Amino acid sequence: MFSVLLSVYSGEHAEYLDQALSSIVHQTLMPAEIVLVKDGPLTDALEQVIDTYLSAYENLIKIVELPCNQGLGHALNEGLKACSFDLVARMDTDDIAKPNRFAKQMEVFSKYPYLDICSSWIEEFESSPQCLLAVKKVPEKHEEIIQYARHRCPVNHPAVMYRKHVVLGVGGYEGFPEDYRLWIKMILHGCKFYNIQESLLYFRFSRATIKRRGGMKYAISDVLSQWGFYKLGFLSLFDLVYNISVRSIVRLVPTNVRFLIYKKCMRR
Repeated sequence: MFSVLLSVYSGEHAEYLDQALSSIVHQTLMPAEIVLVKDGPLTDALEQVIDTYLSAYENLIKIVELPCNQGLGHALNEGLKACSFDLVARMDTDDIAKPNRFAKQMEVFSKYPYLDICSSWIEEFESSPQCLLAVKKVPEKHEEIIQYARHRCPVNHPAVMYRKHVVLGVGGYEGFPEDYRLWIKMILHGCKFYNIQESLLYFRFSRATIKRRGGMKYAISDVLSQWGFYKLGFLSLFDLVYNISVRSIVRLVPTNVRFLIYKKCMRR
């Protein structure tokens, strides 16, 4: 059995949350529970969607309420503590899981019980899953994933399933970016990774996303995160200099150019 962990805040769209929850409750393999963290007060529209699903799935959904917005990392740490099962599937509240996502991942954990984390490719869309922008592919096997992680995030966080005790054992989510840093900590603690070589999730993506991932502030955050990976002992000095150089260019070019870089060079 496994839990599904989501976090929602006031800036989310009620329609997207409805689509995300619908994709969970229509899986070919249902979770034993859905843990939904309310990261601060929500809009009436979001509360209405949550109430609708609570009425229909009262014994399936567990709500964790935070008094104020504390950010995704903190919200997920609190949600993890509330999960009843060791295997936890992550899901963002604006994405759409494919119907066989959980069945595929549980099959992998059953076949390879030594694994600590399993994700997959994801398909990015803007207005509708029928109009795909790109496929974000990540390497399959553990050693490939470790090498890939030296330069890019090796796991698609919205499609991940992992072991709760392992994530909490390395300190949970912290820093920036909270998912990438978590994967590095897990690698350094000897955790075993695997990525399914097919897309199991539709990921909502837009030019606004690209815009948010640019500018001097984001570039400085990138530099600090790479420095943190170096201090953890994961990156070599060459890796550090290379990563900062490439990432700074991507963050500081105009949004339209950055969009082309993401589409042509960083996606398939």
